[in-house]
Amino acid sequence: MTEGNGKRALIDALKACGAVKFGDFTLASGKKSSYYIDIKKASTDPATLAVIAKEAAKVIKGLDIDCIGGVVLGGVPLATALSLEAGLPLVLIRKSEKDYGTGGRFVGEFKNGSKILLIEDVTTSGGSVIDAIAAIREAGAVVDRVITVVDRESGAEKNLSDVGVKLVPLVRASDLI
Repeated sequence: MTEGNGKRALIDALKACGAVKFGDFTLASGKKSSYYIDIKKASTDPATLAVIAKEAAKVIKGLDIDCIGGVVLGGVPLATALSLEAGLPLVLIRKSEKDYGTGGRFVGEFKNGSKILLIEDVTTSGGSVIDAIAAIREAGAVVDRVITVVDRESGAEKNLSDVGVKLVPLVRASDLI
């Protein structure tokens, strides 16, 4: 997790851009929630996206990483911004194989054994990112760390740990609500 002024700046930016909403919501996991973290609001706001990329880049500084990965669609702007901030190649992971054009599940290049760091928008159970990790590993690359902008603290950390991946939240839901 990020510390100090950077974390505070990220919390303030997420609130200021309207990413934190209260009401009755159904999450992608099917669970009901009294709050919603709309990271798409944040990732389409240039100032907030820049704060996210800067904080994520602090987390990966000094790590042995070959590529930054993001799951389509929510992870695309985040991974792109972090790729630019860190100067690392970008890999996008589709939810399923594309059966037209050049096909495939990945956009971008990586080699067997490449170390890919994934960045996610919001993690609840971690299901969608675990699916992407399985596909990346099946293709011969390594994933051992996922950065999430916001962890809802609803099981993703343990579920990722169970598949040998460390979850690194930039902020936790309890920091925002």
